[in-house]
Amino acid sequence: MTCQEVVSKPPRTRKPLLAALVIAGVLTTLAACTDRAADESARRQVDGAVDQAGKAAAAAGHKAAELAETARDKTVEFAKSPEVKRQVGEAREALKELGGDAAATSDDAALDAAVSAALARDPDLSVSRIDVQTRHGAVRLSGPAPSEDAKARAGELARSVKGVTSVDNALEVRPL
Repeated sequence: MTCQEVVSKPPRTRKPLLAALVIAGVLTTLAACTDRAADESARRQVDGAVDQAGKAAAAAGHKAAELAETARDKTVEFAKSPEVKRQVGEAREALKELGGDAAATSDDAALDAAVSAALARDPDLSVSRIDVQTRHGAVRLSGPAPSEDAKARAGELARSVKGVTSVDNALEVRPL
């Protein structure tokens, strides 16, 4: 049906068409209202979910803070316990002993060098062939000596070094 036919038709036939158009308009308006209502409902649901998530995050944060505080308190309590104090004391003593051993080793190495230097100044002793070992200040000489006099001199030179507590003169007399 053309627009011309609609206009030229008697009023009786135009009324159902007009009624259909009005109904279509009302339905379109209702559909738009329904969409707005659905949008508003969805918006409310999203806002509710966001609020719940925020509350859950806040609750989790409070719980984490409580757990951290409890852990801190237990750590402080543990650190102050007699068992930990005893273990710390044992560790302190072990470190002191290690420090003493390190110092003794350092002192022994210095004594080795000083004895070797004293032996090197004697023209009859071959310092490269004499082994000098020191442990806690006690020196042991081993290797060859060209004579009994040279062997005795090596012992005396080792005893003359400051810090040497004893000398084990194990040099063997072997004429060169």
